[in-house]
Amino acid sequence: MSGKAPKRKGDGYERELAKYFNKIVFGDEDLVQRAPLSGGGAVKSSGGSDLKNTPHIYVEAKRTEKFQIHQSVAQVKENIDISQSDAMPIVITRRNRQETGDSLCVLKLDDFLELYKLLIKEKGMSD
Repeated sequence: MSGKAPKRKGDGYERELAKYFNKIVFGDEDLVQRAPLSGGGAVKSSGGSDLKNTPHIYVEAKRTEKFQIHQSVAQVKENIDISQSDAMPIVITRRNRQETGDSLCVLKLDDFLELYKLLIKEKGMSD
């Protein structure tokens, strides 16, 4: 795939994720949106995360068959540094013909453990 097709695919995935977040997290309220000019990692012109109105998380969306995990995590960390955000970096990715809900989420172990501690506390299994 060359030219504008990969960009269109990525932009579409960002819109798809925003719609999915709205459905699952916010009861179909139209809160989460694709950030304008977010494609291509252009944090300097777009302001950062691929999705707007996702409190506490900084989303980098990747729709690719050849996911480069370390490069993608480095990109989201660099964008967070540039934008001076204190949000948790997360990369969300899926392949072609894969359902949105089957997308993979990549985050650092320390960030995952923070979420896990909250879950355990919520379920009444920890102080």
